[in-house]
Amino acid sequence: MSKQTAKNRPVHEIRLGRIKAVIWENDTQSGIRHNVKISRLYKDGDSWKDSNSFGRDDLPLVEKVADLAHTWIFTHGGEAAAGDD
Repeated sequence: MSKQTAKNRPVHEIRLGRIKAVIWENDTQSGIRHNVKISRLYKDGDSWKDSNSFGRDDLPLVEKVADLAHTWIFTHGGEAAAGDD
């Protein structure tokens, strides 16, 4: 795998049921920062797609994957400590 290919891949993914959080790492002048994309997976015919729209019953899992993503980012030390914003 080339360096460029590795750079375009998420550093971590969390999935609970149909809800998925993908964590991306960005190297900035201030150090490593992470962005998180949360989506809902669904099947359209034979192919899987994702949406950033959530129904009422999706929200508890959205909360859980967001919490797990937050924990993963802090565990891996890529963000400044709280209050350093």
